[in-house]
Amino acid sequence: MKIKIACVGKLKDSFFRDAAAEYAKRLSRFCTLELCEVADEKAPESLSPAEEQQVKEREGERLLAKILPNEYVVCLAIDGKRHSSEQFAAFLQGAFDRQASTVTFVIGGSLGLGQAVLRRAESRLSVSDMTLPHGLCRVFLLEQVYRAFKINAGEPYHK
Repeated sequence: MKIKIACVGKLKDSFFRDAAAEYAKRLSRFCTLELCEVADEKAPESLSPAEEQQVKEREGERLLAKILPNEYVVCLAIDGKRHSSEQFAAFLQGAFDRQASTVTFVIGGSLGLGQAVLRRAESRLSVSDMTLPHGLCRVFLLEQVYRAFKINAGEPYHK
């Protein structure tokens, strides 16, 4: 089993990098983890809707270049489905049972994901109704993927 995280931007803060590295280490016992970071577009605070769309499209092209045809793609999106940890564990296991050996989670930039990326997804996942910083979102996702593997293995991490 392989988990891939395709995301816009790098983790700039050391505490997010350290937390992500810890969960990557923990996940290594359950799966292969691949992290694909693509460059973010420089976007000033005041963009027109057309300019915002262009930024998302350029970032989206980079993300799509990292996704292979046989991967099961899950986009993190505000309008995605919300799961409890147990439901997410079942969802993840179901994706592996029905699809290819790789589940790819896609995290967009500060403006979100473009339509081409969203169309490529088999599923959309919302991790919160609240806005999260990119680094925290990535760490949260890694922790929940780890928790899902522990739940599916019947191990006592989840409480």
